[in-house]
Amino acid sequence: MVDEPIDAMEKVIGELPMPWVVTAEDVKLAIRAVLVHAPEEWPTGPLCRSDRTPYPCLLHRWGRRVLHSRGLPDDVIDKLTADSEALVRVPDRGW
Repeated sequence: MVDEPIDAMEKVIGELPMPWVVTAEDVKLAIRAVLVHAPEEWPTGPLCRSDRTPYPCLLHRWGRRVLHSRGLPDDVIDKLTADSEALVRVPDRGW
């Protein structure tokens, strides 16, 4: 059995805790976490676009948990991530 790679920070703190009460500000931060910490393909497998840790990273998972707590299903969150990836891609102009 092969263990999944774990970021060093996760070994120390584990999962980020959920807010006691999820506010509108928490939802905004969660959306940002999901968008900024989206997957990027590398030869070793998908890594977080922001911190290059194995995807899904600590902040992406936290963002998903917060959004799930407010009733957003996985397909909506996945669409947000996919749409954000289209925005950050640099078009290839053959330079």
